[in-house]
Amino acid sequence: MKYGLRKPSLNKRIAARTSLKRQIVHRAGIKMPRGWGWLRNPRKAAYNKVYNRTTFDVFKLIGKLFR
Repeated sequence: MKYGLRKPSLNKRIAARTSLKRQIVHRAGIKMPRGWGWLRNPRKAAYNKVYNRTTFDVFKLIGKLFR
């Protein structure tokens, strides 16, 4: 598990937006409601919850500095 600052990755950012799986799920209209990720994949949801609470994003940090 990672703690602290997240390194941004342009390749991963683009891949997440253009993945075939994402396109199929969104176009078919079989999206889960927000907050229901634990129902679809509980292990991944638990990991993401811990990861998002223990790390922080560079861009959000910069955005807070310039507000």
